[in-house]
Amino acid sequence: MKLVWPSAEFLESYVAALRAGWSADNVRGAVAAAEELEKIALDPAAFLNSLVDREAKGAPVKMPDGSLVRRIPGFRRWLWDGEFCGSIGFRWQPGSEALPPHCLGHIGYAVVPWKQGRGYATMALAQILPLAKAEGLRYVEVTTDPENLASQRTIEANGGVLHENFTKPPQFGGTPGLRYRIYLR
Repeated sequence: MKLVWPSAEFLESYVAALRAGWSADNVRGAVAAAEELEKIALDPAAFLNSLVDREAKGAPVKMPDGSLVRRIPGFRRWLWDGEFCGSIGFRWQPGSEALPPHCLGHIGYAVVPWKQGRGYATMALAQILPLAKAEGLRYVEVTTDPENLASQRTIEANGGVLHENFTKPPQFGGTPGLRYRIYLR
């Protein structure tokens, strides 16, 4: 498994995953998948370009509660093993490890259900950490739910240390969360 930049070469496989019910958005799920399919149908090139926004020039980000917030720099990479396997995203604020309150962590990932259990999330996280370090960060924060043991193992396998138990902001449901820090070497 390797990380690839979203491109037309891989788009058909990405669309197939969305049509099969997968979404990188674990909160908005099928709604987010439908929105992405619509954007792809309207303008595939614009959709692909929107996934790499290192200067935060794109449209505001829609939160799970429907509110819109300011975009920060970020990009997505796709997990690829001959077909689309998942997505990993990285976002940051230049010159700081701090994130705005609406941003739970620096990195988020999702593996398609039919490829889970192969260590792909762990590999993807390992491959994106050097990119975070290249942005000048000393550490990244990654959050997960207390019951998501697979995600906890993925984070810990990459050096993550539990930083805090917290309550997610209202737009994320106000439920409990775990915030890990991974110090970059």
